Amino acid sequence: MNHLLYNILLAMGWTLLTGDASIPSFTAGMVIGYFLLWISRPALGGDAYFRKIPLVFMFLLFFMKELIIANLKVAFDILTPKDYMEPGIIAFPLDARTDMEITLFANLLTLTPGTLSLDVSRDKKTLYVHALYVTNADAFRRELKEGLEKRLLDLLR
Repeated sequence: MNHLLYNILLAMGWTLLTGDASIPSFTAGMVIGYFLLWISRPALGGDAYFRKIPLVFMFLLFFMKELIIANLKVAFDILTPKDYMEPGIIAFPLDARTDMEITLFANLLTLTPGTLSLDVSRDKKTLYVHALYVTNADAFRRELKEGLEKRLLDLLR
């Protein structure tokens, strides 16, 4: 059985044992369940779940940092009298291959202020992105490739 499912079942058991069906109680159950599963991993086998959890937190921190920077950039541009925008549409070559990888990447990119996923090519190898701040198209592609796409694919694969 999947370690994530075990962890959820342990968290549900924790909330039943404590009699507190709240989100903090469930979260505590998830942490305790993760610790119990980590201790019993020689008996259960499989280490992939335990490698992915730190990657999830690192990805969330990375995405939150990118989100804050993008928000500040757009807010600064709106509040200052000078216009710093250099909008452009970029063809971004995708390393993501599955529909889930492409969809998650495109949606996360669209969630970031100043960027919008427009379309995916028919062969699913290129994503067209509208960005408000494109001073150098190659640098923009490299930033996306080495940042968001690489971290997302590391998490999903």
